[in-house]
Amino acid sequence: MPDMLVKLYTLPDLAPEIARQEALGIVLRRGLAPEKHLIVAWVREHFGEGWASETDVAMNNHPPSCFVATRDDRLIGFACYDSTCKDFFGPTGVAEEARGKGTGKALLLACLHAMREIGYGYAIIGAAGPTDFYAKAVGAIAIEDSWPGVYRGLLFEPPVK
Repeated sequence: MPDMLVKLYTLPDLAPEIARQEALGIVLRRGLAPEKHLIVAWVREHFGEGWASETDVAMNNHPPSCFVATRDDRLIGFACYDSTCKDFFGPTGVAEEARGKGTGKALLLACLHAMREIGYGYAIIGAAGPTDFYAKAVGAIAIEDSWPGVYRGLLFEPPVK
């Protein structure tokens, strides 16, 4: 999984994506400190310990560098930046039952626009899984020879026996 590079000065507009989500009853916003435990627990349940750890770091930033998507006051997705490394986007995920509505793209754009607003000119999508999605959504390009990059030597919890 290569890292990918995104030019933040050529991002698509965020407003139409937010409007599409609102029309579906989905609210996108920055996570708030009092709900950190709920967000991190949800990420752990749906995506595992590693992403929960990264989300915990993002929620500790000030302001939190984690955006959430909710429907009917229930969490359905999240996206983080400045977690594993400065200027890195990720992790991000949408609940399986909520996929296919553009929520992942809206969360991606919310984070990337926030990164642009704080002064980054480019962003790195760390260990990008769906590279075609990122290329189409924001014009991301793979960074050659970038795997495992910053993740080299990452500790993994052994399987429980």
